[in-house]
Parts: sequence; structure tokens; C-alpha cells
Amino acid sequence: MVKTWAEKEMRNLIRLNTAGIPCPEPVMLRSHVLVMAFIGKNDMPAPLLKNVPLSESKAREIYLDIIHYMRRMYQDARLVHADLSEFNILYNNGQIYIIDVSQSVEHDHPHALEFLRKDCANVNDYFVKYGVAVMTVRELFEFVTDPSINPDNMDAYLEKAMEIAAHRTEEERSNQDKVDEEVFKKAYIPRTLNEVKNYERDIDLMQKLKEEDMSLNTQQDNILYQTVTGLKKDLSGAQTVPDLLQECDPKQNDGSGSDVDSGDDSGSDYEEIHPKDQAPVSEIDKKERKKQVKEAQREKRKNKIPKHVKKRKEKAPKTKKAK
Repeated sequence: MVKTWAEKEMRNLIRLNTAGIPCPEPVMLRSHVLVMAFIGKNDMPAPLLKNVPLSESKAREIYLDIIHYMRRMYQDARLVHADLSEFNILYNNGQIYIIDVSQSVEHDHPHALEFLRKDCANVNDYFVKYGVAVMTVRELFEFVTDPSINPDNMDAYLEKAMEIAAHRTEEERSNQDKVDEEVFKKAYIPRTLNEVKNYERDIDLMQKLKEEDMSLNTQQDNILYQTVTGLKKDLSGAQTVPDLLQECDPKQNDGSGSDVDSGDDSGSDYEEIHPKDQAPVSEIDKKERKKQVKEAQREKRKNKIPKHVKKRKEKAPKTKKAK
């Protein structure tokens, strides 16, 4: 068993090296013994990330590096680490190195997405301690798995995502949002459309949500496989540009201001216009629009009915009829 474990680590390290992810370089495998390149200085091995004191700015820089490597590992190496945390990352000369990939699995492993969500939660939990404005677990999961993100739009995507995270405060994250995030960590997510049991029902549900509120709240809908399978949020077709980059202005990832944007300058064709092709907007206009969006979101949250209360009201009439 130990021999098999060593062979698996050797294969996975080769795949990480090929994908350009910093990790120990495998040198030789003999039976159950794996020889790797030494990472450290002189005779001192590089410390684990958990033992390194970090400034807030350095922690933010490392956080961005790690989520880049998580995406590269999933998209290029076709692997999920499955035990990624500060205990399995080395820190040497300002650079991080991913280690301990013997338990890593293929991205199409039956439990790969479950392991990936756990990795996302571990990474977020560690960097929150340093005051880093991290994405939510779902946002990070979607960044790693979204096939519409590419080298050309990745920087723009991350810039907007991190700006959203920086403007999100604990007060703005309601208790229901936190519950939704915990549900997301444990929910079943189909990896392919072949695993979706009732696609027509899901389309009807998304259309209903769209009619009730043009903004599709990613934390409220119970359909979780759009990003993994490369579909638009409303399941109307293939996603070619990340949803975040189709919006004119950075805002909360619940999309509650999308109707404001669609009425400003992008019109009904806003999904077909690439951000680079849009007319330039002055900084003053951007700030003013951003302020208006935030005000609208704040007012909406005041009157928002918690999901559990809403469900209780919907179930009440049914219960009376049954009696």
C-alpha cells in the first residue's frame, strides 16, 4: 500500500511540475521510497506556511498565488489536492510550494468537487485570520472551476472578485448567507449534465427566479452545477464570458444591481458585449453608479424576507389544505 502511495505522489508531482505549479521536483522512485528535490536554505528545510508570520499585504499576495495554483491544478493538471491547507504548503524566499499530493484525485473523481470545496474552505479560513478579504467558498469554487475564465480575462475577473470581497462586511453577510454557504459546502453538485436528474425542472425554476427578480442570486438558488458544466446562470446556454465580467460595475455577487446596470448603457444586448468593447465611462460616473447600486442593495436587504420564513409561509397553506 505504501509503495502504491509513493507511486501516486510521484505521478501527481510530475503533473504539477508540468502545469508550472511550484512543488518539490521528483527525482527518483524506488519501491516505496520517493526522492524529491530539497526546498530550503543550506541544511534548513523551508517552514510550513502555518509557522510563518505574515503581514496583511503579504498574506493577501500569497492568497492570490494559492488560488491561482488551485485553478491551475484543476484546469491544467486535472487534479484536486484534496487536503490543501497551511499544513501542506511550504514557504521559502517569499514563494509558496504545494506538497503532499499523494491523496490528490483526478478532477472527475466521484468526490473531487467535495474535496475541492473543503480545500476552498481551508484556504479561506486560514487567510481570514490575517485580515485578508477572501472570496466566499462558493465564489472561490467557481473561480477554480469556471471554464469561461481564461488567461486574457483572469486578471480582470480577479480584480472584480477581490473588490467585491473587500467591500463585503460582516454586517452585510446575513445569518442566512452564512447558512447558505454551509449548505453549499455539503450539497451534491453534478459534475456533468449526464448526472443532472431533472434538467427541465431546473430550467423552469431559473426562469421563475428571473421573472420574479432579474438578478439571479447565486447564494439563493439551489442549482449549483452551472459553473462546473459551463452553463449560464439561467441555464439558457453555454457561458462564454464569466458572469462577473458581463456586469458593468463591481458589486455584491448576489447580482442585486444587475437590473440597474442593464438600464444604464448596456441595454438588452449587454451579455454579448465584451467589457473591452464597451464605451469608456468616467471615474465620476462609475463612483456615482456604484454608490446608487449599493444604496439599492441596502434598501433591498432591509425588506428582504429570510428564506426560512418564506418557505414556512408557503408550506402553511398546504398544511391547512391537507388537514
